[in-house]
Amino acid sequence: MKKFDMYIAFIFLIKIGFIVTAVTHLYLKTKGDDYSAIDQEILYWKQHFEFIFIAAMATLLIFLFNPLANRITIIDRETKLLLYLFGIVLLITAKWDVFFQESHLFQLIQRAVGPTH
Repeated sequence: MKKFDMYIAFIFLIKIGFIVTAVTHLYLKTKGDDYSAIDQEILYWKQHFEFIFIAAMATLLIFLFNPLANRITIIDRETKLLLYLFGIVLLITAKWDVFFQESHLFQLIQRAVGPTH
């Protein structure tokens, strides 16, 4: 197995770890145990998996699109799926509240539409 394929497999394992911890957290939250010690541990690992995934994907992007490298970049199915998932993760974890609450344009639109209460 090539190093690149091993790296892709590593990223998939990290993503699976993130999904398992996210689903476990949602389960505990619906069960009412969202402030328990086990849930705090799950959240700790969920955040770490997310950070490792983002850092690994950033590294993958740097490798794939390095302008100094003299190679043809071919994106296989697994890499394409990871890039797709990375885009979804970035959209989900974006700080949307900052944009909608602090954006001058959005505040102008809110005033134009009507009161918010």
